[in-house]
Amino acid sequence: PRSVNFSIYRAKFPTLVMISLSAAPHATCLTTSVKPAERSLGKTTKLTPTPSAERKQAPKFLGSCTWSRRRIGLNKLFLLMEKQHNRGQDGIGIGCVKLEMPLGQPYIFRRRDAKKDSMGYVFRKELKSFNRMVRKGILDPEDPDAVKRKFDFGGEVLMGHLRYGTSGEFDSGSCHPYLRRSNWPTRTLMVMGNFNMTNTGALNKKMMDRGQHPVFGTDTQTVLEEVGFHLDEHHTDLYHKLKEQGIDGLEIPSLISQQMDLPEVVRKSGESWDGGYAIAGVVGNGDMFVMRDPRGIRPCHVYQDDEVIAFASERVPLMTVFEADKEAVEELEPGHVSIVRRDGSQKTVRFHDERPKTPCSFERIYFSRGNDPSIYRERKAMGASLVDQVCESIDGNFENAVFAFIPNTAETAYYGFLDGLRMLRRQQVRAEIMDACKKGDLSDELLDNLVMRNWPRGEKAVHKDIKMRTFISQEKGRAQLVSHVYDITYGLVKENDALVVLDDSIVRGTTLKESILKILARTRPRKIVVCSTAPQIRYPDCYGIDMSELGKFIAFQAAVNLIKRANNARLLEEVYQACKVELTKPAEERVNQVKRIYADFADEEISAEISRMVYPEETGWHGDVEVIYQTIDNLRACIKGPIGDWYFTGNFPTPGGFATVNLAYVKWFEGADGRSYDLPL
Repeated sequence: PRSVNFSIYRAKFPTLVMISLSAAPHATCLTTSVKPAERSLGKTTKLTPTPSAERKQAPKFLGSCTWSRRRIGLNKLFLLMEKQHNRGQDGIGIGCVKLEMPLGQPYIFRRRDAKKDSMGYVFRKELKSFNRMVRKGILDPEDPDAVKRKFDFGGEVLMGHLRYGTSGEFDSGSCHPYLRRSNWPTRTLMVMGNFNMTNTGALNKKMMDRGQHPVFGTDTQTVLEEVGFHLDEHHTDLYHKLKEQGIDGLEIPSLISQQMDLPEVVRKSGESWDGGYAIAGVVGNGDMFVMRDPRGIRPCHVYQDDEVIAFASERVPLMTVFEADKEAVEELEPGHVSIVRRDGSQKTVRFHDERPKTPCSFERIYFSRGNDPSIYRERKAMGASLVDQVCESIDGNFENAVFAFIPNTAETAYYGFLDGLRMLRRQQVRAEIMDACKKGDLSDELLDNLVMRNWPRGEKAVHKDIKMRTFISQEKGRAQLVSHVYDITYGLVKENDALVVLDDSIVRGTTLKESILKILARTRPRKIVVCSTAPQIRYPDCYGIDMSELGKFIAFQAAVNLIKRANNARLLEEVYQACKVELTKPAEERVNQVKRIYADFADEEISAEISRMVYPEETGWHGDVEVIYQTIDNLRACIKGPIGDWYFTGNFPTPGGFATVNLAYVKWFEGADGRSYDLPL
């Protein structure tokens, strides 16, 4: 699932950990006594115990999830999840691990739900249980030990996950965290993440070759079983080694915990994974890990101070929840895993060979919260970079144009777009004034005309009534939903106006044709211009964003139309055969044959065909429609640093991506539905 917002929060005596993952996932916050200067890759840092006298003076969060009645650990977890609720809406899950529980007492707990308002439901239920026990005198909220004994989520490790499903079923059983139980805590494992594996079929085959019986429903189960297998193997080796040394059985569990090499378990587990991922896991003994894929496709950030180390897919939730500056939040480097042991020691090491960085650009365009300082600047730059194309479309006539945006994620780009329009207009006015001065033609009438007229006019013309993502929402019921998502402000647009609206992306074109353009046509403008801050989405994503069925992309449909109109339908068959050949090749030798579909057409030709395809029929309106897309060069100029742009360019960062795109075309040509990375075994 593409749902990961994980947070780990940890404090000494004993440790309190919170992990919250959300689709799109991912915050892991971990309270420690490690000082920032002590943190370095490959270096183990030991938490410094607080003297007993100081501990008595400390806030009451030591030893349980209760910091005080107003700062309960579960509330902190809730905040981290709520701040990343934009990343997932299919369901949630929370988990808890308690350290040093007496034999026979439960130490691991989990709740999952996929109903409407699942997050509110789950947290209300747990807090209601907590408050009821307080009210009945069953536990003292100021006594950490009592909270830990009596309250299921009063332990040292708290996990939470918001799911955005890209594979598997849409039910509570598909929500993270996934749990693998054992009567050995050091073999019990709880895992959650923001990821999608492109080679799940091969991974399942690998497990079957070992003699295992994998569950085929989701790649999350595959990841859990792979890590669990290597954890079991490592545990068994340690057990037999200790038995051969004559160690008493009662001492073996604690010695296994001390000697467990979690980085090696992670390295062996991830060596054959192909995909984008940020994954967090907790072993039943309290050891935990957070790992990021070697190309940095999926995001993961880390914050650390004298008390806390926290991981999250997005920077801003960490800044807000822990009141941290931007500079205090760093990225977890690609190909690295951060390990936190139950004794409080922590280290970050590389688990995979270095690969070129290709972080998902859709995070910057759309998925991440727009209040991140870097993302805010980049989205404004994306809006500004569309100015030249828009001015050409409306013939520079600002006087008879209304500029608006499609709520809600396009709002930031819209501000940059307006800044760019106004800057252009100021440059025009200045140039005309300077020219008039040189010619001696400067007059009050000319100044009034330049200064008071033909300025860009921004309006709140479009409103979103249903808070949902139409390209993310489940396929079932999409058509009925999209027709009622948007509404307009009436009376803003005149018949001789061009109505220009900015959107963050146009993926399927369903919302544009069935909802947006139909409602915009009711304003009766002379022309509607729709601008996308993202380039044409031509290829499927297989790393955690639900854009996998090639035949549903409006850009692909437009290219196929142009091919058929050019009487070149044989090309479709040729590409089909070529894609099938690619799928028989070794993974490292595959190329993207689908690029041939677009090779003969300029971007403008495909955009023009899209404009024709989405025209709102049966509205009684007869104006013009033009769809404008961001250029790839402009996108790269707007985003600082390396970016992954495979859904625009077809340049996939892993072998699994090339398998996905070729299979997607084969499935489309054969008329089969379904995601192309749901590979059969």
